[in-house]
Amino acid sequence: MLVKLKDVAYLVNDRRERRSDDVNHFVSTENLLSDRRGVSFPASTSPKSKYVHAYTKGDILISNIRPYFKKIWKATFDGTRSADVLCFRSSAKELSQDYLYVLLESESFFNYVTKTAKGTKMPRGDKSAILEFEFNLPSLKIQKEISHQIISIEKKIRLNEQINDNLAA
Repeated sequence: MLVKLKDVAYLVNDRRERRSDDVNHFVSTENLLSDRRGVSFPASTSPKSKYVHAYTKGDILISNIRPYFKKIWKATFDGTRSADVLCFRSSAKELSQDYLYVLLESESFFNYVTKTAKGTKMPRGDKSAILEFEFNLPSLKIQKEISHQIISIEKKIRLNEQINDNLAA
């Protein structure tokens, strides 16, 4: 079944009052890692305003600046984020959050966002265009199978990267 992203997911706009511990879980375009490698904490900057954008565990965060860098992370805890980091959440029972993550980290999604971005020097994803992204939505059973396989492989890759880093040190 062909669907648009806006029909099964939404951009989270939750805000809350800033706390002192926000610096440890703050996600910005600077600490999101390129090529789908997640995030590195702590961020070099932290929010200064009284109210900040929030995310919760399981939300999908994507840098909206220079989308061709493919910066994405599925949150493993609650925290705060920069306004330049988009936050996605499934809004339909027909779409699992894990499958949404796999979909949003796909090459076709990042190509679409890059193609529809606005600006030349520092292009930004067009939120309206992003929500028009079309894709085939398989059954929940197939979504679970696909997302489980891909996420398992990604976990093994991260573990191998940590082992390599330790060996290099």
